[in-house]
Amino acid sequence: MAAARTASSALTFHTSILAKSQRGRLNKKIFGLPVPVNGVSRNVKQVKKGAIRHGVVRAVAEVSVKESESLDLLGMDVVAEGELREKGFLGMRKTKLVCTIGPACCSSEELERLAMGGMNVARLNMCHGSREWHRNVIRLIKKLNEQKGYCVSVMIDTEGSQIFVVDHGAPSSLKAEEGSIWLFTAKKFEGSLPFTVQANYEGFSEGIVVGDELVIDGGMACFEVIEKIGNDLRCKCTDSGLFLPRAKLSFWREGVLVERNYGLPTLSAKDWADVDFGISEGVDLIAMSFVNDADSVKHLKDYLSSNSDKSIRVLAKIESLDSLQKLEEIAEASDGIMVARGDLGVEIPLEQIPTVQEEITRICRQLNKPVIVASQLLESMVEYPTPTRAEVADVSEAVRQYADALMLSGESAIGLYGQKALSVLRMVSSRMELWSREENRQTNLRTHQLGESLQECIAEEICNSAAEMANNLGVDAIFVYTKHGEMASLLSRNRPHSPIFAFTSDTTTQMALNLQWGVSPVLVDLSDDMEDNISKTIELMQTKAMIKAGDFVLVVSDLTPARASSSAFQSIQVRTVV
Repeated sequence: MAAARTASSALTFHTSILAKSQRGRLNKKIFGLPVPVNGVSRNVKQVKKGAIRHGVVRAVAEVSVKESESLDLLGMDVVAEGELREKGFLGMRKTKLVCTIGPACCSSEELERLAMGGMNVARLNMCHGSREWHRNVIRLIKKLNEQKGYCVSVMIDTEGSQIFVVDHGAPSSLKAEEGSIWLFTAKKFEGSLPFTVQANYEGFSEGIVVGDELVIDGGMACFEVIEKIGNDLRCKCTDSGLFLPRAKLSFWREGVLVERNYGLPTLSAKDWADVDFGISEGVDLIAMSFVNDADSVKHLKDYLSSNSDKSIRVLAKIESLDSLQKLEEIAEASDGIMVARGDLGVEIPLEQIPTVQEEITRICRQLNKPVIVASQLLESMVEYPTPTRAEVADVSEAVRQYADALMLSGESAIGLYGQKALSVLRMVSSRMELWSREENRQTNLRTHQLGESLQECIAEEICNSAAEMANNLGVDAIFVYTKHGEMASLLSRNRPHSPIFAFTSDTTTQMALNLQWGVSPVLVDLSDDMEDNISKTIELMQTKAMIKAGDFVLVVSDLTPARASSSAFQSIQVRTVV
């Protein structure tokens, strides 16, 4: 590659993918010649010497970039810009970071510190806080994006139909001490009563008997049922621990989860009101809790399509046995998946969680759906400034599995060290990504075909080949020009070494791509002339000192060209900045 960079020749090569009239002709030789794993420099030299003469490989002139006189700015996250200028293309972090916003980080100053620390998506859990509180946070985030150049997406998380604590006698977390006696009741009362817990569903104790174990939030604290009084339960704390507001309840009998079908809908009446709130506030993503089948996801997506002016993406949370058993159909129906390990860990044996997490991540990557690994990544940092080494290893494993995003929950929402927790995620993910690249662990995924039409199949083949080509050539970056983000997502699925810059004129696409591994979404005005788009974006990036002479970029596009002969459509180009 060094020889290619220092060569005096003023030509690079451009590989154009010719559309086939028959679907069956799409095959591994889509370039017309194989691209070897090793020996790329030899092929580059042959191209420059004119040794290769083939119908689909031809030389094109380099892009000449002048100093821009335009005042136009790229709509790129200022943190990503700074990271690129400081560390270069290969130093950019690829794993995305999600932070749950709560009372510990809801001011404008605290939100900006999280954005500056690398937060790509702000998650608002509708289980907590009033809608007015959520509205204020959403508007503060949008203000930061508009006025200070951040690019932080907003995701709301529905409450879902579940049994949880309405009140436990404290405004925030409470310590349940071993041996203390508590009353769990569905009776409504004003204020709070000591050692009295109000559940949200009057039938919460149906089928529960004396001796059963009541588990709080998957193991944060445990109680034994010592008496049943009507629908109320008197319980003794057997394992002390933190009792959080709106904590979830589950019951176990002789080491087995007590399965009960309450007949509750996936989305409650409150959830639908929260969805309408999200539509009115222009959120970017909705995470749907306790999804048990694909139909509920489709129902919500249809509702959003009919009632929202913008395209709001729907993520399904995998947190039950039912969702695991129907994982593929749920993933296919959704726009992404969240692995909610806390609730999932209540329903499956603890020792199965690592393999289940890896399998969910693998299936999502096969289906080209972004996946968030969530719950208890750095749980100790809710109270302590330094994570345990086991937590760091857990985060590293999620990065090694190529999860699209990692999520902080209580660590940022109510924790004492939210900024530090985010810093740990950023540092560990960056280091693991570098190690994976150095050890050449980034193997190509053997993907099955997702597209049905010829155009979709061509796009997939282009992206699969482009990612392999980028790795073989060692290009500095991949530029993709996209309307709805399809090709950016397909490139991300291949997990190339080079960062992916997705140029789009659609703000909805920009915000949705914030969850895609390795993709830096850039908002910019695009025209029907692809050659003009490429020249303009490279010129603007050089003006902002984000790209320099000698950088190699690989270019693909899914934009419909102004003219049928446009070489940038359904093609792969490699260009050198001069």
